[in-house]
Amino acid sequence: MKILTILVLGITFLLATIDINSANKEELMSLKGIGSKKADAIIFYRRGNCFKSVNALRDVKGIGPKFMEKNVKNLTAGMCKKK
Repeated sequence: MKILTILVLGITFLLATIDINSANKEELMSLKGIGSKKADAIIFYRRGNCFKSVNALRDVKGIGPKFMEKNVKNLTAGMCKKK
């Protein structure tokens, strides 16, 4: 039973989308190609800007087309909390 629970949780985590407007550092680091420094850069950028779309993530230094190609299916840009 424990193995089944772990398997279900793992699959759920793999298929979940990450909201770039609200994800914490650990969630961002679960993306392919995002380490500690890029996660910090995304969070820093987000403090002064909102991501109106997933493609706006390209405005963050170090995020390019290859990253977007690998991760776009796992990303979403939720409601912005800035005015």
